[in-house]
Amino acid sequence: MTACIVGWAHSRFGKLEDDLEALIVKVAVEAVRDAGMEPKDIDEIFIGTMNAGFQRQEFPSSLVLQADPSFRFKPATHVENACATGSAAIHQGLNAIFGRRARNVLIVGVEKMTEVTGPQIGEILIKASYIKEEGGIEGGFAGVFGRIAQMYFQRYGDKSDALARIAAKNHKNGASNPLAQVQKDLGYEFCRTVSDKNPLVAGPLRRTDCSLVSDGAAALVLTDVDTALACDKAVVFRAAEQVNDFLPMSRRDVVAFEGPELVIKRALASAKVGLDDLGFAEVHDCFTIAELLIYEAMGLTPKGQGERAINEGWVAKGGKLPLNPSGGLKAKGHPVGATGVSMHVLASMQLTGTAGGIQVKEPRLGAVFNMGGAAVANYASVLERLR
Repeated sequence: MTACIVGWAHSRFGKLEDDLEALIVKVAVEAVRDAGMEPKDIDEIFIGTMNAGFQRQEFPSSLVLQADPSFRFKPATHVENACATGSAAIHQGLNAIFGRRARNVLIVGVEKMTEVTGPQIGEILIKASYIKEEGGIEGGFAGVFGRIAQMYFQRYGDKSDALARIAAKNHKNGASNPLAQVQKDLGYEFCRTVSDKNPLVAGPLRRTDCSLVSDGAAALVLTDVDTALACDKAVVFRAAEQVNDFLPMSRRDVVAFEGPELVIKRALASAKVGLDDLGFAEVHDCFTIAELLIYEAMGLTPKGQGERAINEGWVAKGGKLPLNPSGGLKAKGHPVGATGVSMHVLASMQLTGTAGGIQVKEPRLGAVFNMGGAAVANYASVLERLR
């Protein structure tokens, strides 16, 4: 049994005037309408937001009820799994459909990050690491991935050029995405050069190697296949897999990205497809070193050779496997709870040929990889257009 995405909505990402409630209400209404449904048709609701101190308003599950009186008394649940929160909410919706508790499920991913100071943001995001051992890392969560980059460089050599090319690729893609926070092609030379506008942030990571602090929301409607066949459009889950790894980096080889590798392999095996069958993928480039490691986790290259994928143009928009045609977290933005939902919305747009300036050429299948923490909570989906 599987399920389908039949409607969606997506705010622009960036520093937004709307508060958390307004963001939720707007995308919830638009997604249900886009699915050709009414609020009364929704059986269950899942809202993904990390919060962890970004907002004073905790307990957000019933905020979606503000969108329409017909949502009142429907089960609504808050889901959180760090940066993979949006994907976790989608999995809960899939489980509700698989368990026949619901036919139509509304998923909302949202985060409002810009109302707190820079130091507060750092204190919040570091909570997605193992505080006992990693809470004191200088630079917060950027420092965590700065340490991963240093470990990778020590093992395989300095890959600063490759990281700059990843940043430049994603900013070039984001320049064509009207939903992206940064719609500017920064170019390789700017991303490669340390400057006042592009300083070192943590270890070898420059500002252009780090994802953005963002506000934003995305929503989608899930339904069963029988219902989807009567909808105007439908994108079916060929696979949806989850793998969690140890939280402490000291308990694993964090450079190996074993959790991402396993979940991607399981998703491809479950979908009965290979990498060559994919038309694109949206992956979790919270930092450019993460995207480089994902190339290897996906099996695009052997370990230590991920730079080949970017240097030889394999992952460019016109390459053999475009990665992050949306601009990724790097250019599109990374409102934590919204990211996983955003990835699935944009993948659905690609598969239905409605992605506008970021559209890749006639994709049949697309993949999504989203992770929480430093490769701790790992989610992978394979999607295909049903109608």
